[in-house]
Amino acid sequence: MLSKVLIVVFLIAIVWNLGAGMFYMMTDKNGSDRTVKALTKRIALSVLLIVLIIIGMQTGYIQPHGI
Repeated sequence: MLSKVLIVVFLIAIVWNLGAGMFYMMTDKNGSDRTVKALTKRIALSVLLIVLIIIGMQTGYIQPHGI
């Protein structure tokens, strides 16, 4: 159950940073680096989520199944 909650929290944070990047891109006209920082956080969270899922599968904490 904890793994599902953690995955959902990561996905919400990823979508939040994607929206923040879009908002900063539309509103910042002076060449601010907030867009780059928001999108960098999104990429870092995505990579971390993938690594955590792989580690969870390797340790048996997450059990993949076919639908």
